[in-house]
Amino acid sequence: MSTSDNSILGLKMPTDPRWVDLATISLEEILTDHAFCEQKAATHCISLIQRYPENIDIVNALSPIVTEEWGHFRMVWAEMKKRGYVLGKQRKDDYVNLLLQNEPKDIKPDDKLLHKLMICAMIEARSCERFRLLSENLEEEALRKFYYKFMVSEAGHYRLFIDLANKYYPEEKVRAAWQQWLAIEEKILQQLAPRGDRMH
Repeated sequence: MSTSDNSILGLKMPTDPRWVDLATISLEEILTDHAFCEQKAATHCISLIQRYPENIDIVNALSPIVTEEWGHFRMVWAEMKKRGYVLGKQRKDDYVNLLLQNEPKDIKPDDKLLHKLMICAMIEARSCERFRLLSENLEEEALRKFYYKFMVSEAGHYRLFIDLANKYYPEEKVRAAWQQWLAIEEKILQQLAPRGDRMH
């Protein structure tokens, strides 16, 4: 899957070009935030498995993703140690928190899973786009390759969450929900100033 075009992921708004410029001069901060993002991704998958244990497709699909996301954390941590960086404290993720705040409240219980899967797909899609920018713009070839691998992985995860939604809901309903979340995410990005010390 090529991710050079935001339309492939459906994203309504490209990342502000200033973000990658800021990120390239705040590499320790970006790697630290990336490490915590991978931890949170693993935790989020565990939470979905715990919340929907009767949904066999959820359990089967996300169990290996938990392992993969934690492996990604270890990869980022190894890169940080190689550079003499310390992990530092976890940071608040305003982007993810704003997405969660927009999760519909007055909906049927059966539809809650759909929106949780859409939020996961959205985070993965935006992460994929950010990793592509890093893979194309960082000065170090090794780091460009490092982030290219993450870009490919996140594209697969984005697709996985969409595919899971299609297992439990009609395709038209999933498509409509995805468009709803794309519009929500566009508004969120308009609220947030680009920060070179945050992955999102």
